[in-house]
Amino acid sequence: MATIDDATRTMIRNLEDKTGRSLADWAALARDSGQEKHGQIVAWLKSEHGIGHGYANLVALESRGGLTLDTPADDGLAAVFSGDKAGLRPLYDAIEAYVKTLGDVEVSPKKANVSLRRSKQFALVQPSTKTRMDLGIQLKGVAPSGKLEAAGSWNSMVSHRIRLETASDFDAEAKSWLKAAWDAA
Repeated sequence: MATIDDATRTMIRNLEDKTGRSLADWAALARDSGQEKHGQIVAWLKSEHGIGHGYANLVALESRGGLTLDTPADDGLAAVFSGDKAGLRPLYDAIEAYVKTLGDVEVSPKKANVSLRRSKQFALVQPSTKTRMDLGIQLKGVAPSGKLEAAGSWNSMVSHRIRLETASDFDAEAKSWLKAAWDAA
């Protein structure tokens, strides 16, 4: 699934394809329109130029200096794996690479963890200490077995977790539990 920045970049490309004008051209036109408020610009673009609401909103944001696409998509991950947890990033990268082989997955970095979603969240990855990552898995009704333990009070968003300290801990068993959660989502 695309990130917001990816979706916005696609909209920018489509805007020019559909209208013959670039986002920069539309933004300049909007600035010269005399409209000052965001809503006024959107309404003006829709009524005077027949632009759809989404594109009008995009142009209004750009014309008022509010659109920022220069933020790297990886910033959220950088925040999760900052400081003494940076050493866990290669382990996370291995998990993400594996999950993406399963099919459609949305990777959504949060403040302290990374949510993995399909139609709903099926897993989360959290650097819990500087040497341990917890892989939370949503598999309601499945009895804990092997590496798969009950999440308990660790995180209410998942039913189970697997504790990972090294890349070798993310083995066939861990992958099979993660795939089962992806299948169930």
